[in-house]
Amino acid sequence: MALVRLQKMLADCGVASRRKSEDLINAGSVKVNGKIAQIGDKVDPYKDKVFVNGKRVTAAAKPKHRYIMLHKPRGFITTMNDERGRKCVAELIKDIPERVYPVGRLDKDSEGMLLFTNDGEFANLITHPKKDIYKVYRVTVRPTITEEQIVTFETGMMLDGRKTAPAEVRVVKKEEGRTVLEIVLREGRNRQIRRMCEMLGLEVARLKRVAIGQVKLGMLKQGDWRDLTAEEVKKLTADPNPSRHIR
Repeated sequence: MALVRLQKMLADCGVASRRKSEDLINAGSVKVNGKIAQIGDKVDPYKDKVFVNGKRVTAAAKPKHRYIMLHKPRGFITTMNDERGRKCVAELIKDIPERVYPVGRLDKDSEGMLLFTNDGEFANLITHPKKDIYKVYRVTVRPTITEEQIVTFETGMMLDGRKTAPAEVRVVKKEEGRTVLEIVLREGRNRQIRRMCEMLGLEVARLKRVAIGQVKLGMLKQGDWRDLTAEEVKKLTADPNPSRHIR
């Protein structure tokens, strides 16, 4: 459990507001593990022994963390509510009792793996640029893609005034008028693959995220969700990000 400021813990436990809690600390009324507390002290609400005027303060039960994988269908926007009445991914996970939220996003016309959690630390790890967790997409483009376009995709192109990070592209299947690609990205700019394809003169007919790091969507059906396994959570939070991912 991450450490929190003492006044926040007191406020969360209903002792007083943060400001009043600071007054209690300044007055010497608060002890942590037998020592008089100081402003700026941090505590673990579930391990440290906190007393106010000699009375023990205990935090509520530690919330149960959930780590959910949803197979998002096309036509749903990645938000928990929408003022315009559009279909939201919240509708697909409404039977989950915990209050979870999306980790990252997929645009309305895209499908595939979307993660949810109520663990802020996990969400920050997954989305932080320095973590550099790669994402794998299955993309159908029209009409076809040339070697030159693949090289441009892999070496990067200018979007919003800065160059995209190197990507990995593999041709999975070529048919008359369309090509199926597997693309690995290490960044998550808004509608990045669609915009890169547009710059190359390619039409995206279908875009599906099939993996995040070493965790794969697998056979999960569209619209269904499942809990991540402990091993999958471990893989995501300790992903070594090897240099090549496409097999």
